[in-house]
This record gives sequence, structure tokens and C-alpha cells, in this order.
Amino acid sequence: MTATFRSLRNFNYRVWASGAIVSNVGTWMQRTAQDWLVLTELTHHNATAVGIVMSLQFGPQMLLLPLTGYAADHFDRRKLLFATQAAMGSLALALGLLTVTGLVQLWQVYGFAGLLGCVTAFDSPARQTFVSDLVGERDLANAVALNSTSFNAARMIGPAVAGLLIASVGTGWVFLINALSFVAVLGSLRMLRLGELHQKPRAIRSRGSFVEGFKYVWTRPDLKAALLMLFLIGTFGLNFPIFISTMSVTAFHAGASQYGVLSSTMAIGSVTGALLAARRARPRMALLLGAAAIFGVGCAVAAVMPNYVLFGMMLVVIGVCTQTFTTSTNSLVQLSTEPAMRGRVIAILLAIALGGTPLGAPVVGWVADRFGPRWALGVGAASGFAAALVGLLYLVKYRQLRVYVEERRLRYSIDDPQPASAASSAASNYVGPVAAVRNAALNEAEEDTSSSV
Repeated sequence: MTATFRSLRNFNYRVWASGAIVSNVGTWMQRTAQDWLVLTELTHHNATAVGIVMSLQFGPQMLLLPLTGYAADHFDRRKLLFATQAAMGSLALALGLLTVTGLVQLWQVYGFAGLLGCVTAFDSPARQTFVSDLVGERDLANAVALNSTSFNAARMIGPAVAGLLIASVGTGWVFLINALSFVAVLGSLRMLRLGELHQKPRAIRSRGSFVEGFKYVWTRPDLKAALLMLFLIGTFGLNFPIFISTMSVTAFHAGASQYGVLSSTMAIGSVTGALLAARRARPRMALLLGAAAIFGVGCAVAAVMPNYVLFGMMLVVIGVCTQTFTTSTNSLVQLSTEPAMRGRVIAILLAIALGGTPLGAPVVGWVADRFGPRWALGVGAASGFAAALVGLLYLVKYRQLRVYVEERRLRYSIDDPQPASAASSAASNYVGPVAAVRNAALNEAEEDTSSSV
């Protein structure tokens, strides 16, 4: 088995991945149907309403942060996932029944989005960190990337299938099919070999454990830079339900099936980006910077595309950059965080990535309504450029980034800003049981590198 798919040698990971791909297809079908329901059936092409649904669905990631990271670090993640996945399936079933019977109203969709957001807030940190229980530390980066590959492969299939189903039988049946898909992931959780799980000692329950996660991140310039970059792109750039739906409906006057195809087209790039990430042993900050910059360029070019086909081609490029950035950020943060702190740090990461949506989605939706969808994509482009600037400033300040010409080629080098012993001493200002492991991760992450462009 090639290095790209090495995590699939593990029985538990194979079982989990098999169930997850089925559930992921259903999830993307529901997302597509939900956006279409709000945009075309419950409102008259109101992008702001779509933004509100996104805010309600992702807002709990921020509001429940004190509880979600704690749960992922202190509770049995497998049992926690049983509860959250069953609850998400039940919500999809209820929304599907309301829609099929013709009783659904906009306020009900808002309510279901909020409830789903609350459940997802607990599900996401547990699901992300559960990967390390399945494969261990050595294959963690690969497993994270393969998870993203699965999620985005489903993104290619789900929206296209949803578009066809919406056009033929209606949105309600899409929700019902998604509810059925959760049987697969619940079954995979039951089939796992518990004796082969790489479970780490759970964090000690104590007062201030939530605050300790923020203190941990605050002592790490690399984590602060990566999370700030993620906040900028996650808040103003990752609003694709608004970008794609409004461009499809208002700019190109396309129907439900064409809208689904556009979402699936972007997923082609996302799968490519995830597979490329799976080949990398360890992501670097320079990779995040490059992905953010190209994301900004991609959104800017997509904003001026004159027709449906060219816009779809640009979505492939945006998908590669988006997945490279998000997957590499996830892997970088997990690999440089001590296992006992990982749940809380990942909860912070997810709160930033998804919790920023309530701030950005209504703004982007308002821009799309007021000035048009092309200007909304311009907001996404600006977020990519701003994130790239943050990464550049970090590399210049903490890694002594230097750009030079050698043998007629443009090259750059990144150095450790101080000797390893000095870095360890400076980092010891953070007092706690995690300090030694954190310092080792920091020193490893600050190794000298030299690459060519």
C-alpha cells in the first residue's frame, strides 16, 4: 500500500473510514438541500437567510467552547461519538418529515440549524481527536489527510446526487436519506476492536482546565499565527454555500442540478488537495502561507469569470487551496500539541474555523444581496491575502525568513530564531505538566529548512 494510504493498513481505521464515507455523502446531500430549500423555496433568493442558517449551525462551536474541548479530553470519545452521531441522524429525520409533509417553515429550519450546531460542537473535536486513538501518533498526519479526502470525495458525490433528487422527488427526501446514512457510522463504531485503540491517558479533571488550553496556545507563536490565519479564511473565505448558490442562481441563472454540479466540481479540487496533504510527513508554515495566497487569487479570478463552465474550473483551483490550507493547519496543530491538551486545542481550532462563520456569513450574505455575488467572492479573496500576510509576518519575525537569488533561481530559507536550549528556556514560562512535551514539539517545528520556488 502506498505511503498516501498507509493508515488503511490499520483495521480500526479502515472500519471507521468505511462508515464515515457513507455518512459524509449524506451530510453533503443535506447541506445542499438545506441551502436550496432556504434560498429558493422558503425565500426569494435571499442570501442573507442562508447566512443566518450558517450562523446558527456554526455559532455553537464558539459559544460551547468551554464544554466541547473538555468533553473531548475527559470523556470516552467513542461513546461520545455514538451519542452525537445518533442525535444528528435524529435531527435529519425530523427535518425531513417536516419537509416531505409540506409543514416546514423558515423559522423551523433556523431551529434545526441551531440544534445541529450544538450537537456538532461536541461531535467535531471528539471526531478529529479520535483519529489519534485509531492510528497512533506516527500515522496521525496521514489519517487526518485521508479523513479530509473522504469528506471531500463525499462532497463530489453528495451535492450532485442531492441536485438530482431535489429536481425529481424534492428536498425532504434528501434529509431522510441523510438520516439513514448515520446507520453506517454508528455500525462502524460498534465494530471497532477496542483492544487495538491507541488510547492516551485522559486529562486530569481540575478547575481551570479550559483556561489552560488558551494559556497553552498563547505561549506558542506558531499556533497563534496558524489559528489567526484560519480565523480570517474561515470567517470570510469559507462561505461557499453563499458563494456557489448566489453565483449559480443570480449570475448564471442555473437550476438545482447545475448548482449541485458546481458544489461537486469544487470537491474535485478538495480531494486533490487532501491527497497531496496525505503524502506529506509534516506540514510547514510556509505551506499554509502559499495556500492562503493562492486561495485569495483563486477567489479573485472566480469573481470575474463570465460563465458557468469557467467559474466551475476556478472552483477546482479554490478547492485544492482550501483543502491544502485547512488539512495542513489541522495536522500542524495536532502534531505540535501534547495529546493531553489536544482536545482543548482542537476545540479552539474548530471554534475559530466554524465559529467565525456567524460573524462572516451574514456579512458575506449582505454583500451578495447588496452588491452582487461577485463582490462577495471579493471578500473571500481579501481574507486569503490577509491570512498570507499573517503567515509572512510570522516567518519574518520568528523564523528569519530570507529570500535570495541563487544560480538564477529564486530561493528562500527559514532558520531557527534561537538555539534549541534557549527556545526551551523561553517556553518554560508556561508552567504545567505539558511544558516539556510542548517545548520538544516547538523545537522540532523550528528546524532549519531551505527550499526553492
